[in-house]
Amino acid sequence: MVVMDTGITGERAARRSRLAAVLIAVALMAATLASCSSPGPVHTQGARITHLTIDSRFVHGAMPLTLVTPAGGGAHRPLLVFLHGLYYDNNSQLTNQMFAALHALGPRAPDLAFPYGNHSWWVNSASAAWASYVLHEVIPQALQLLHADPRRVAIGGISMGGFGAYAIARLDPSRFCAVGLYGHAQLWLDVGAQDPSFTTTDQQLANALHIHLHTWPGGHDFGYWNAHWSAYLAFYAHAFATCR
Repeated sequence: MVVMDTGITGERAARRSRLAAVLIAVALMAATLASCSSPGPVHTQGARITHLTIDSRFVHGAMPLTLVTPAGGGAHRPLLVFLHGLYYDNNSQLTNQMFAALHALGPRAPDLAFPYGNHSWWVNSASAAWASYVLHEVIPQALQLLHADPRRVAIGGISMGGFGAYAIARLDPSRFCAVGLYGHAQLWLDVGAQDPSFTTTDQQLANALHIHLHTWPGGHDFGYWNAHWSAYLAFYAHAFATCR
């Protein structure tokens, strides 16, 4: 799982080519995941779920988007855009663990936007511009509908979505709140110790970015990701607190 709230700026510009190479390696080492079923009933802890579609000019069709507003309302909160993994969808992260972690943050909880990305790896291609879709349609639409703070936007994801988060942030680092205001990027990277496909490559990525790789027991599955929603959202809450 990879989460990110900034791009790479300043002296880190020289590392962009190395980062691109590692990102390609991550893509090539993708694990085969079982198709996920629709999530069952969950306890939203007072959060509100909104389902809508975006008539996208970048990916040529009506695309589903799921928004989550924490208990207490969403106006002026930061916005976290969270990208799903391969074979998952925009509703996959609506789990009891995610809602519990969101509720625990109280007034520090962000609004969340979960777009749908098919099997795209969230990158621009000849057939569809998925990265541009996120940057120029998902984020503006979510900010407008939620009345969220446009100065505090983060992007993250799991598996394919983690790759997409880093790749999209490289395209437009100024879109994400800490870039341009502070001299260092705030990045998160974690992997399950029993994940056979990504442990080595994630360590290479962490080395290239000079960041800590969080390694916990588990594999490349929902059991692992759900177990760490509290850590993920705590990271975002801390990062958002530095964005003014």
